[in-house]
Parts: sequence; C-alpha cells; structure tokens
Amino acid sequence: MANILVVDDELGIRDLLSDILNDEGHTVELAENAAQARQARQNARPDLVLLDIWMPDTDGVTLLKEWRGTGLLTMPVIMMSGHATIDTAVEATRIGAQSFLEKPITLQKLLKAVDQALSRDAASRKPATEAADVQPSAAPSAELTVEAAMMGGQSLPTAVDLSPQGQQTFDLDKPLRDARDAFEKAYFEFHLAKEGGSMTRVAEKTGLERTHLYRKLKQLGVDLSRGRRNASMA
Repeated sequence: MANILVVDDELGIRDLLSDILNDEGHTVELAENAAQARQARQNARPDLVLLDIWMPDTDGVTLLKEWRGTGLLTMPVIMMSGHATIDTAVEATRIGAQSFLEKPITLQKLLKAVDQALSRDAASRKPATEAADVQPSAAPSAELTVEAAMMGGQSLPTAVDLSPQGQQTFDLDKPLRDARDAFEKAYFEFHLAKEGGSMTRVAEKTGLERTHLYRKLKQLGVDLSRGRRNASMA
C-alpha cells in the first residue's frame, strides 16, 4: 500500500481522511499546516499528498509552487477545498496537481481519486521496456482499485471466491433472537470477506455508520481480522 501525506488545518478532516485511508491499508502521515508539510516532505517522499488549498500560514497552491520550484514535486498531489474557484483549481492543475476534490469529500470520490493518482504514478515510473512487454489483454481497466494499482494493473482473484458462501442455510428451530443473530453474523462475515476486511466499504455497503458497525460486529462476535487474512491469501 501507499504512504500518504494529508495536509489540512481542520482536525476533523485530517482524522476522517486518516481513518478511511488507514482502513484501506495505507500508511498516513498528518500535517496541519504548510510548515509541517514542508518538514514531512523533507524527511521522505510520500507516494501521494492530499493538500488543502486554504490554510492559515501558507495556502496549498503556494506550497505546491514552492515544491515545484525546489524540485520536490516528485509525487502526485490531490488538492482539496470547499471554497476554491474554478480558476484556482485550473491553476493548481497547471502547476502540477493531478486532481481536485471539493469538500465535503465523499467516500467514493476520495477512493477513486486516490486509486487513479497512485495508478498513474506507478505507470509513469514503469520502465519503457517493461511497458512494451505488456500484452493488450493485460492492460489495466479505466478505474483501478487500490489493490490492482499496487499489483501493476493485474486483476486479482475475486473476493467472493474466498468469502463465506453467498447462500447459506440457517436453523429456524430456535428463538427468533438467536436465529437473527446467526443470520446477521453470517451476513457481516460475508461482506467483510468480500470487501477484504475494509470496514469503510462494509459500512457503505450495509448502510451503517462505522461506529455502529463496529459495535454490531463486536456484539455478534465477528472476527474482524478474518476478511484481511483472506485477502492476504489471494
């Protein structure tokens, strides 16, 4: 997975993005202003930066220009803002930003932008000889998942093959509560395995808030590591 630097002066945004990206298997470093972002970039090159435009000390566009001018803009950058104009977004793209996310950031748009930025960066770093050896049939799809991007665009075995059976039988000759708990446990185990253990994707799929989902799984005795173990065996 990727090392991602999140730069935003709002604590709630930093925490939200960190939770989602960590849940996807990425390593996340947080910076609340441009000064911390500069230090983080000096220490190491992240695989991706999510950069807020409006910050109190130095705005994101200025920091982007600074990185380009000093030769440090060697990683993909996704700009974020809830108040930016079209001109600002165009300027950031001209400087070197790969894409722009408008706040409030939805889960689908975030994961899609991250996947695309990482896959484009990986493709640009692939040696020309290696790229020439790739057969047309092995070309990546237009929208890669995080896992596919990290595998160089190769298709992964479907998670359904590793998950509990999509159709199961249940013992109905038991109290309603026990029968319901058995069904719910099987239901959540199925989706955890199918989504590779990603709580974010399971919450979205099942329509539950993540905090409610965690409590529900704990109550049912669901093994939260099971989905990730299955995914790692793929």
